[in-house]
Amino acid sequence: MVDAALTSAELEGGPAVSARRPAVGYALVLVAVSLWAVNGTVGKIIVDSGDISALRLAELRSTGAGLVLFVAVALVRPATLSVSRREVGFLAVFGIGGLAFVHFLYFVAITHLDIGIALVIQYIAPVLVALWARFFVHEPVRRRLWLALALALAGLSLVVELWSGTALDGVGVAASLAAACAYALYILMAERSLQRGRDVFSLLAWGFIFATAFWTIAQPWWSFPWSRLTAHASLLGRLDHVAAPVWLLVGYVVMLGTVVPFVLMITALHHIPATRATVVAMAEPVLGGLVAYAWLEESIGPFQIAGGILVLAGIVLAQTARSTPAR
Repeated sequence: MVDAALTSAELEGGPAVSARRPAVGYALVLVAVSLWAVNGTVGKIIVDSGDISALRLAELRSTGAGLVLFVAVALVRPATLSVSRREVGFLAVFGIGGLAFVHFLYFVAITHLDIGIALVIQYIAPVLVALWARFFVHEPVRRRLWLALALALAGLSLVVELWSGTALDGVGVAASLAAACAYALYILMAERSLQRGRDVFSLLAWGFIFATAFWTIAQPWWSFPWSRLTAHASLLGRLDHVAAPVWLLVGYVVMLGTVVPFVLMITALHHIPATRATVVAMAEPVLGGLVAYAWLEESIGPFQIAGGILVLAGIVLAQTARSTPAR
């Protein structure tokens, strides 16, 4: 969820229709979503077993992804990295509020909640975006938005078992809701930037660079516990008897959990529309929950399953409620 890629008008247009291969596009989206689903479990292991805090893991992810993306864009499309004075503040807010915070809050959430539940709660972001478009931008929306909101709220009530005074960890629920707000900010600011003509690769590169700068100030690198990266961490759950070096797990989060899925998702948009890619990407909470069940032995109760279905249904409606959907 918090990893979903962005699109641009250029990508929406893509190649000629005859050159598109929808099957390839859907396959790329599913591979990207699968990598993100595994990423949640790997991140939880790093925090719980590798003794790397959620703050430090967010710092490592932003820095690693930022350096890889920035260097790649600088080598392939250097002209797109030019930034006007007007954009500096915008990109800083996008990188810090839309990337640094959403990753940090995500890691906090999954260390206090089962991964599938945390993802379901965070996936209400598209509903928040549609509400923002209706009440703050005064953008026309279809009536289905209200049904989407009702489904999302009903689903969330089931997920957190509201009638029992919230049976879930309060910190985890709060972090998930805050992550949903941060992700909504990410979507809205990215949409605005792309409409102004900035391409998605340079937007993400600068966003991660500003996130890296923020973490460097908040948590200077000279205070980083480097020895923990060379230590071995138990893989927990069904693989509790297996250990892996923490640096290898962090490498997965940076490359296979961030950079590669972004590239796969953006490549997929050459073959299928962004709206369809977004709907397919909603399989992440389901896959994330299945990975956590198979690996970490996390279980999800019937109320959480029913609530998750309602939330996902609400998201699908919210995605199609805007008269001028985000690219």
